Amino acid sequence: MRITADTAVCIGAGQCVLSAPALFDQDDAGTVVLLNGQPAADSLEAVREAAYLCPSRAITYTETSQP
Repeated sequence: MRITADTAVCIGAGQCVLSAPALFDQDDAGTVVLLNGQPAADSLEAVREAAYLCPSRAITYTETSQP
């Protein structure tokens, strides 16, 4: 899985941090900070929730298949 966080469209709602605090944080301005762009597969549900709840759609992810 690969996560991206678009800081240019982030509005600082913080839903990503509430959904997946091990993967996301916020800087002093409230903008998303991606802590881990390639988390383990067991983080998938938290990442899905963070992306779904993000009001500005700043969080995106792609699921990658394992060989």
